[in-house]
Amino acid sequence: MPSYPTLICIPDISGFTRFMSDTNIELSAKVIPALLNEIIYTNEIGLRVSEIEGDAVLFFKTGELPPFSDLINQCKLFFTQFYKQLDALATQYTQEKGIDKIPQLGLKIILHYGEYVESVQIGNHIKLMGEDVIIAHRLLKNDINEDEYLLISEQLLNQYHDKIIEFNFGWGELQVDEKRYKHIGNINYSYIKMNKLLED
Repeated sequence: MPSYPTLICIPDISGFTRFMSDTNIELSAKVIPALLNEIIYTNEIGLRVSEIEGDAVLFFKTGELPPFSDLINQCKLFFTQFYKQLDALATQYTQEKGIDKIPQLGLKIILHYGEYVESVQIGNHIKLMGEDVIIAHRLLKNDINEDEYLLISEQLLNQYHDKIIEFNFGWGELQVDEKRYKHIGNINYSYIKMNKLLED
């Protein structure tokens, strides 16, 4: 199996389990795919889809990393377009179905980088394998007390020179934290809250 340095990006819908339990299957079967499609079609930096994981999309990109500012702008676009679509769906189904409101959903985005990520062709899809794929998914389980945030692993930040990393994104500033994971150890990361973008 070939392995390559790989950027991993996971936009993940927060509140998915609560949404599925509080919403009838007819509505959830329309809302969730529409939101995931919006995320996929909002991709402007050449990310490839490996898997759609129920409430998340596993994107990847091998080869040269995009400029840091382009990567952050892409995540910002994921976030803003997700909420535009959510608002549009809420309006549509309130009018068509008489639903009071769609239960609140949020979006969190994980960015990670692996030096050796294996890729396996299965049908028309690329299955990613390796420890860094596991780490990217584990980073979804962290101590950040927010539903909307962007998390960037230290391993990815180390691929950029300090002089090109903007720690202040205009709506907030990257905060540094870490989490210890069983069988993996401490993983350092930075994160920024994204809900301020909704106030613009």
